[in-house]
Amino acid sequence: MSWLFQFAGGQDLLSLLMSLLWFIFMLLFLIYPTFSQKIQLSYMLRDVEKKLLKLKYFRDEVRKRTINHLNKYSDGNIEVDKGVDRLLGSVVIEPIDRDPYGIMYKLEHIVNTWEETFENEVRALCPKADEKTVKTLTNLVEVARGLDYIYRIIRHYYLLGKKTANIYTVLQVQMILPQVMEIANAYRQSSYAFAQGQPIGDGVGVLAVAKLIDGMEKKTYEIAKDTVVQETFWNGRKILVLRAKGPGGAVGKPGEGVKKLIEAEGDKVKAVITIDAGLKLEGEESGKIIEGIGAAIGGIGVERYKIEEISKAKGIPLYAFVIYESIAEAITPMRENIAKAAEKVVEKVKRLILEKIDDGATVIVAGIGNTVGIGMT
Repeated sequence: MSWLFQFAGGQDLLSLLMSLLWFIFMLLFLIYPTFSQKIQLSYMLRDVEKKLLKLKYFRDEVRKRTINHLNKYSDGNIEVDKGVDRLLGSVVIEPIDRDPYGIMYKLEHIVNTWEETFENEVRALCPKADEKTVKTLTNLVEVARGLDYIYRIIRHYYLLGKKTANIYTVLQVQMILPQVMEIANAYRQSSYAFAQGQPIGDGVGVLAVAKLIDGMEKKTYEIAKDTVVQETFWNGRKILVLRAKGPGGAVGKPGEGVKKLIEAEGDKVKAVITIDAGLKLEGEESGKIIEGIGAAIGGIGVERYKIEEISKAKGIPLYAFVIYESIAEAITPMRENIAKAAEKVVEKVKRLILEKIDDGATVIVAGIGNTVGIGMT
């Protein structure tokens, strides 16, 4: 054995064997790329599987919380769990867009039918719930549905990659999983907010317009489905504040509301101001207020389309204020810095009205967002 130790330069036998094994392992990677790829695939599949199990845990937790909360407003004759599972698996089929003429109104019709059907299903499961509670419970079920969909999509590509041994399919899933897990965790946290009726970050636009006319004398009336207008006067200007009706979870129909207001007021409307939350980029400050031109309103585009169409036809300028938030901040309980941004944007809106709107003219200020936990003032 003396020659072996001399050859190893004084190393012990175990060290030499480990070096040889490592050398053989490296050769296998170089000579047999298929073997190397299988090792990589196996590692990636294990990593995806761990996160998939965590996603399943999130999905099951939110589903259970949703069922338990709906049971509070149900009765013993209704199988809430089966009803929730049916809603979780429901789908919306988008209209055909090969002929784009009228696509927005076709899309609006389908979405309106979907929202009414979904809300009626929740109302049937919870006969003891009042109207505002039904809307918040509908949001809660939608959160559970969204998380269920995320889980099923990731599971699909995981099983597809495993079945076909396609490393590139698994690699793409692994690359996007950090962002997916962040969104899934945000959905999980948002279920607490909707279950408890707490304001969420997306409601900052509604909160801002509520603060804008707080303490003013105003007339309130409904202009569209789940959408109200509060009419008041300030510094010689007529202000029409439009927002979804709270404190139940609703976003209303701001586009339809703005369209009806402009048609009713005619040439008196000199500007439309929209306030909404917007997704920030990484590294940007949450609660930062950005001023812009256009209609600040998210969603599928129908409501923004209506505002843009009517304002273009009447030659009315569109001004926008966007409060930056992350996706997690938008759908979880509203944080202090976001609430403070609502107070700051009020001053900016007042300054814009004084600078851009003449005495005796009318301005529409639309607060966009989900009104859960934010009541009328």
